[in-house]
Amino acid sequence: MTARPIALSCGEPSGISPEIAVKAWAALRGSLPFVWLGDPRHLPQGTPHRVVADPAEAGTVSAEALPVLPVPFAAPATPGAPAPENAQGVIDAIMRGVDLVQAGACSALTTAPIHKKALKDGAGFAFPGHTEFLAHLAGVDRVVMMLAAPGLRVVPVTIHIALAEVPKALTAELLEETIRITDAGLRRDFGLRAPRIAVAGLNPHAGEGGAMGREEIEMIAPLIGRLRAEGFDLRGPLPADTMFHAGARAGYDVAVCMYHDQALIPIKTVDFAGGVNVTLGLPFVRTSPDHGTAFDIAGKGLADPASLIAALKMAQEMAAARG
Repeated sequence: MTARPIALSCGEPSGISPEIAVKAWAALRGSLPFVWLGDPRHLPQGTPHRVVADPAEAGTVSAEALPVLPVPFAAPATPGAPAPENAQGVIDAIMRGVDLVQAGACSALTTAPIHKKALKDGAGFAFPGHTEFLAHLAGVDRVVMMLAAPGLRVVPVTIHIALAEVPKALTAELLEETIRITDAGLRRDFGLRAPRIAVAGLNPHAGEGGAMGREEIEMIAPLIGRLRAEGFDLRGPLPADTMFHAGARAGYDVAVCMYHDQALIPIKTVDFAGGVNVTLGLPFVRTSPDHGTAFDIAGKGLADPASLIAALKMAQEMAAARG
């Protein structure tokens, strides 16, 4: 176990984030100390918590109470109804978490779900999501989003864009950067000495020899061949519809996919509750549960903390791998 705690940013306080943070603490307690960054008013009523001035206190506090490093918010939180005046507090909690990991006070950052429209409406948030904002804060030009579960890891090359825009956005340069960052991340953060990377085609049946598209012939296959010559363990381009059954998954460590749903549908089918969002290419470890704010069940005690618990555990393992 790493000596420093994990920083957990509060996420959208009107969603399920406060509830799953408390449930995760109750499940993990002193076995995996983390410090929650948020407004104590937003925690479920009766939550045993203790305000700390230094993350280092989490190691002793977490056995008995949820350690809280306060981040001021403008207003209370109403389950299911995000308040525009709280948007800046959500952003401030993320920024505080980045400051803590960059200063070495925390070993990793786990981020609870945010609601991007609420942040845009309330604070002019200019980023498509958490991943892009964290890259900006870290001063990194390019990062990779990976979704990971015990039985599958996937990386979408293009992420939050319309499907019609994917062929134009999918360039050889972008695919090469994604493969290189993915390979380096698996080596550094997951301890894989020679990652096996499966690369999906863009088109049905990986283009079927050009009958259903030529991106595989003209761009994807030549790039894979060039990187193989450098020593990368790559296979593909593969038909996406045959990549994700159990036998196929045993043959690779990560699947690089061409667009959002090609990657996320398989992993959410294989392990909906246990998936973890990992950002590769940052100078610090960042994980997040692979679900949203779930406003429809917020405040009802129904939220499942499994993905957050998995994200905290993976953050701990990744931090240990980095040393």
